[in-house]
Order: sequence, then structure tokens, then C-alpha cells
Amino acid sequence: MKVSYNWLDQYLDLKANKVDPNELANKIVLQSVDLNGTYSPADGLKKLVVGYVEDVQPHPNSDHLHICQVQVSPDETVQIVCGAPNVVAGKKVIVALHGARIAGNVKIKRGKIRGEKSDGMLCALQEIGFSDKVAPKDYEEGIWFLPDDAKIGAPVFPYLGMDDFIIDTDLTPNRGDMLSIYGNVNDVAAILNIKKHFTTHDCEEDDDQQTSDLVNVKIDDSHMVPAYEMRVIKGVKVADSPLWLQIKLWNAGVRPVNNVVDITNYIMLKYGQPLHSFDYDKLPSTDISVQHPADGEKFTTLDGQERELKATDIMVMAGQHAIALAGTMGGQETAVDDQTTTVALESAIFDPVMVRKQAHRLNLHSEASMRFERGVNPETVQTALNEAAYWLQQLASGKVATGVVVGQEPDTSATPVTISIAKTNEVLGLQLTMAEVVSIMDRLDFPSTQLSADQLKVDVPARRWDISIPADLYEEIARLYGYEKIPATLPTMTRNSGGLNSKQRFEAASRQVMQAAGLNQAISYSLLTKEKATQFTIEKPVEPLMLSYPMSSDHVAGRESIVSGLLNDVAYNTARKVANVALYETGRVFILNGDPRPEEETHLAGALCGQLRANNWHQKDKAVDFFTMKGIVEQYLKNAALAGKITYVANQDREGMHPGRTADIYVDDQLIGYVGQVHPSTAASYKIPDTYVFELNEDLIFAAKKRDRHYRVISRYPAITRDIALLLPNNITNQQVVDLINQKGGAFLKKVHLFDVYEGLHLPKGMKSLAYTLTFQDNEGTLKEDQVNQAMEKVESALTSQFNAKVR
Repeated sequence: MKVSYNWLDQYLDLKANKVDPNELANKIVLQSVDLNGTYSPADGLKKLVVGYVEDVQPHPNSDHLHICQVQVSPDETVQIVCGAPNVVAGKKVIVALHGARIAGNVKIKRGKIRGEKSDGMLCALQEIGFSDKVAPKDYEEGIWFLPDDAKIGAPVFPYLGMDDFIIDTDLTPNRGDMLSIYGNVNDVAAILNIKKHFTTHDCEEDDDQQTSDLVNVKIDDSHMVPAYEMRVIKGVKVADSPLWLQIKLWNAGVRPVNNVVDITNYIMLKYGQPLHSFDYDKLPSTDISVQHPADGEKFTTLDGQERELKATDIMVMAGQHAIALAGTMGGQETAVDDQTTTVALESAIFDPVMVRKQAHRLNLHSEASMRFERGVNPETVQTALNEAAYWLQQLASGKVATGVVVGQEPDTSATPVTISIAKTNEVLGLQLTMAEVVSIMDRLDFPSTQLSADQLKVDVPARRWDISIPADLYEEIARLYGYEKIPATLPTMTRNSGGLNSKQRFEAASRQVMQAAGLNQAISYSLLTKEKATQFTIEKPVEPLMLSYPMSSDHVAGRESIVSGLLNDVAYNTARKVANVALYETGRVFILNGDPRPEEETHLAGALCGQLRANNWHQKDKAVDFFTMKGIVEQYLKNAALAGKITYVANQDREGMHPGRTADIYVDDQLIGYVGQVHPSTAASYKIPDTYVFELNEDLIFAAKKRDRHYRVISRYPAITRDIALLLPNNITNQQVVDLINQKGGAFLKKVHLFDVYEGLHLPKGMKSLAYTLTFQDNEGTLKEDQVNQAMEKVESALTSQFNAKVR
């Protein structure tokens, strides 16, 4: 909220107490709420004075410019060329003199415009720093007229409220009370420990008419509408607001419209109580209620937009006709306009959750809805209503009907909270006495009663609805005492030594393997579109976890696989001409298994495209392929030291993956993941080149039985290698051959290495040639030729009999 220093000064005598605005802002940051910043509207501006337009003549060389004679001091008149369509003689205006600085640090200089001398500039509000959102619409395309009593030649800043100091507070959701001058006055008075004299105004009622004869209010659901009160003001004359009121609004970031609308906005800023004014004569019925609409019902709001309602929305009804989205925006049919003469004024509190959902769904966030969402002070519901009626009397010549029609009276009871002084000191690390704590409660204007030497009962007023338990009062005591005064102490150390648990160490080791393989860690969104959330799952995909209120259409469902997010990252890099991408990610996926709460699994995934290693003078270009990615996975699983047998089984039916370059990964009979190439059509939908991916269920790998890792002595004795080339049917896989060789090779076989694969000419149809190197070694002595020959004979015999292989 943009808080005006001058407005606070009305109720706190800040200037009389010599409170510097910057010092006040610093106090608020340290002891109340955070700030977006501070500024004065006059910052960066100079030589802007009040001028009086004595004469206006058409420019001889232009059809839209005017030559104006403008008095800028009691003894000086200058000529200024102006293009504003509303410039007229006899008005006092904003003049930027020669050498002046206006918005955007623009410097004004003397010069000639279309051949005529111009010694300055007549300014619109936007040209001296006012945003388009707050400048009154009547002056959007013209210059601003100052009041007739403005002193010629004087600086314009006091006349426009630009000599103020604005403290732009940044509130947490629990401090809705600070969305008002009233709340800020209470808090600043407590922080500075000074007296406050907040003033209210009560209206004078017209005995000729009873409000109960004009309107009837019935509220059936007190939870949906904790408070609802109305007044009726007759004989209203809609006009522009006085300048003092407009200044209050635009310094708070609100655009002045007319006296009726401006008064409701002024009261909202002053008390934090949103009001809504209906044109009484346009009401379809005088029976007012708040109800849920029919699902799909249409309603046109003040902005002219027709909106489709849901049965969960809340509507203010006149009879059976909707007249306002409660707490969000009024309806066009009952809007106050220039012809309005009778106003029905509403002051209410609506359920914050319902208002929040309604405003979010309809994208209708406003100053009013923001306050209803965070809470409204029940103590000032009728006070705000009465003061708004008072100003409608004063500024719009209205007559206030007698009485307030109450549909639901707010609960203004205090919340009793009992605290222990000893516990307070223990929590805060202080040594406060009972008298000091009572003094802080008095500064907050919280009535308190001492129950014992240690116990204090505090009655928290309804205006501080964020306080309900002792911990809330501890926070109030700490901030009013001063966080900077709390002594710094070292934390009490526990006897437990810190460190990572076994699962965390395993995850750290997983990242280390991936990084050693040349992959970079990525962190992708865990929320995706519904389609992408169910792509590339290890198991069969299920209905994904859907968000009720997603922030965007691209992040609506919890992911069931990490690969989709990595492919988004690959696409991001590809679009920016990054050809070589190597990424991995370890993170959670969310699987719904019939329970409203999803089961969270930790997965490890990777994606490669382009080259893993850059080419150089002795190494040619080599694009990544299936075996590059499989090698990374094999190394990872080798480091994991799984006791079970790891197998790779070709899978031609995995959705989104290439049918000839994809394998499922098993430990014994349990599926733990897959590796392969993304299907070309899927890659095209992501706008990425050929990409290879893998995904593993890290939880299953962590839980699987591991081999005992122990030191093995490197043999001192020489190894013997034998090569064997086999002619095999195409349907026999390398894994089958390696498994059989290891099975029949004996105790001295240490390694089987495939060094050649050949298919094509000079081989029978349906056959292929595989060549292997077998390494034999004994750790206890030197191997003999006969031992190796016997092992090779067993291997050849087994290959011939089981696979119909021919040894070449």
C-alpha cells in the first residue's frame, strides 16, 4: 500500500514530533512490514510554478497550436506555445520554466515552435510524473488547471500533493490491517510510542425517511457474509471531487472519478473497508441478499465484460437479479453515473476464501478484493459506512435516510490470549519484566490483565485478527521491543554430529557419476501440461495429479517422468543455437495410486544430443548414439554395486521412444528404467534433433541388494588373451553370447570384450559375425597353456551346440 506521510501526520503529529520521513520508513522496515520503496512525487522535478494564462491566440502556422501569454510571477509574463486542446485564458496552470526538469529527466529550454518563440511549457499531469492510471480522465488529453487561489509564481508541488513522502509498504498476507491508514496509524503510534488522534465523522440523518422503508437486507449464511450493512442517501449530485480528496487518492495510486466513487475509495483507503455504491433507482428490487448464482449464469460487470458465473461464486442480489460480484466488482446495470440522485451504500465483509477464488478465476483482482482476501476490520464496518454517508452529505449534497439496515452484524469481540513472562523471555532470549510487557501492550492498545506474577491475559482487539495464540504476541513484543536490541547468541549445539544420511549420500554419488560422465545438472519444472506429465513414464502412465488453481496452462499437472522436462530444456537450448546438450536431473515424480495424495518417487534421468565431447586435432566428430547413453547408464549401475543381474531388454512398444533403439532395464526381474532414442516424431513435436534419454527409478536402485565391496589384490601374474570370431544367426544377441561365454569360461576368465561386428557381403543371409577377446588370469600363479585351451574348448562347444555358431 502507498502510505502518505502527510496523511499519517494528520493523526500522529509526525512533523511536530520531528519524525523524519526516511527515519519513519526505516522504523517500519525494522519493526512492522517490508517496503517496496519510498519516494516523493516531486523527486527529480524543478522550476515548476503556478502560471496564469492571460491570453490565448491561434498559432499562425498551425491548426492545433496556440500562442499563450502566461504570467509566471507578479512582474513577469512569458510567451509559451501550447498544443493542449483545453487551454483557455483565465486559468491557472502548471508552467515548466526555461531550465525546468519534468518527468523522465527531460529538460525544458527556450526555443521556437513553428517560427514562434516559446519560453517554457504548459504541463499535463502525466508530463510531471503522474501515471496514466491515476491522472483523471477529464484531463487525459489536456493540461491540468490549478485552483483559483493558487499563488502565481509559487511552486506547484503543494497544490498537487507532490510535496508529500510516499512509503510503499509490501505486506505479508497476515497483515491485512496495514492496508489502511487506520491500521498504519495504530502501528506507527505503537512503534514510535506517540499519541494518536484518529478522527472519524458521523453523518446527520434526515428524519423524513427511514432506511428500513427503502431497503431490506436478508443474509442466510453468516459464514459467507460475516457482516452486511446498508444506508441510503438521497438527493446526491454527482460532480468532481475537491482537490484535497483527489490528492489523497492519486498519492495512494487510485484514479479520481467523481465525488461518489471517490468517497468510497477514500473510505477504503482510510479504514481498509471496501464500500460499494448502487444507483438506488436502478435496483430491480429493494430486497437485498447475498447468494450463490446458478452455474453458467451470465453477468455484466462494471467494465462492460459479460462473465460466466460458477455455483461457487458469491453474488449480491436484488430480488432474483444479480447486481454485484460480492467483494470483487459491481454490475453495469446498477452503476452510479452522472444522472444518479439516490445511492444505496453497502458496507460488508465477505468470506476471504470465496472472494479469492472468485477473483482469481475471473482475473478481477482489485483494491477491494485484495482487502477482502486478507481480512477486513469488523470494528469499522459501520464506522466506515457512516463516514462515507457524511462525506456524501458534505461533497454531494446528499440527505441520509435515518438508520442503518443490518443484514448481518459483525463479531467485534476481542480474542483473549494468555502469555507467560518467563516463556516469553525464554523464546525471545530477553529478560523483560511484567511492567515492560504491559507497556508494550499499552503501546499496541491491547487491554491486558495481570493474572499472577508470571501470567498476563491480553484481550486482542478484532482489528488485529492475525493474533490468536501466544506465539503471535511473542512476535509483537519482539518487534516493538526492537529486533536490533535482541542480544546475539551462538546457537546451542546438539551432541549429534551432522552429515548426510545413507539416501542423501547415494543421491550425491549419483550426481557425481553423471557429472564425471560429462553431463550438466538441470532443474526442470515438476509441473507440466497434462500430456507431457504422462509421457516417458517407466511404468504404464496413470491419471496425473492435477492442480485446482494452476498459475499457467503450461504447469497444470504433476510430472510422472523427468524426461519430459529435460526435453523442454533441450528445446530451449536448441532454439538458442546450442547444438551439444548433455543434461541430467535427479528429482521427484508424482504417481497417483488411488490415494488423493500422490506417491513420490525419486528418479534419475538424462538427455543427450549432438556431441558429448568436442572434436579436436586427433579426434573426429562423433555424434552421441544409443551406446553412448547406455555406457553412461552401465557405469552408473556398476558404481551402484547392485547384487542382482542387470539386463537390457529391447522394447519396441514404449510410447514416445524409437522402436528399434530402446531397451528396458531390469535388475533380476524388476523393471528399474529404460534407455533409448526419442522417437523422431516426438522429437519433432519438441522441436529438437535426435536425442537419447534414460530414466531410472533411484528409489528402487537404492533399496536393491548391493554387493559387498572389498579390496581385491591385483594379480602379479601375466594374463593370456584369446580371440574368437563367430558366425551367428541375426536373432542371437551379444548379451546372450557374453552370458554363455562367462558361464562356460571357467574360474580364470576375467573379461569378455566385443571388438568387431560385421554384417553384409560374403556372409550367408541372416547371419552376422561377432569377434571377441577373452582374457584369462590366475591371481595365485602363472596360467598354463593347457588350462586356457580347455576353457576355450568348452566355450566353443557351448556356442556351437546352443547357438549353432560357427567358429571362424
